[in-house]
Parts: sequence; C-alpha cells; structure tokens
Amino acid sequence: MGFKFRRQAPIGRYIVDFVCFEQKLVIELDGGQHAVRQHYDHSRSEWLQSQGFKVLRFWNNDVMNNVEGVKEVIALNLVTPPIPAFPHKGGRR
Repeated sequence: MGFKFRRQAPIGRYIVDFVCFEQKLVIELDGGQHAVRQHYDHSRSEWLQSQGFKVLRFWNNDVMNNVEGVKEVIALNLVTPPIPAFPHKGGRR
C-alpha cells in the first residue's frame, strides 16, 4: 500500500514495535510475558492514544497462525484517518 513503517521506534519514553508515522498507527506484537503486564500495556496504549496514535495489539500466536487476518486488520486501519491529538490538561495550545 506504500506506507512506511519503522521498527523499534521511540515515541516519547516508549519504544514501539512498529509505527507508521504518516498514519499515526502503532503495531505491538505481544508474547506470553504481556499476559502479566496488562496494566503497564494498557497505560502505555492510553498514553500513545493521547498523542494521537491508534494502537493495534496482536498476540505472537495470531501473527504466526493467521498472518493474512492480521495483515487485513492492519490494512483496514491504514486507510482510517489518524486520530487528532489533543493537548494534555495544563499543556500548551
């Protein structure tokens, strides 16, 4: 589709697995260790969303066993317009 992704890219204090800055789309691939880090992952996703990024999370198992379905979800989200970022409370406008 012609979109460019960066791997292991820094956004704020986080490093995301993949990001398309043009569409403000973050893709995270989660292994088993993420089952015990759900609160951290949720907080991280909320912060990224507050910066205008859409976050897609896929289990590694889904990528390995249903790569076509994962690609379809990513493609659908690439054609959806990016979410506008709003300043944080107390932030500059």
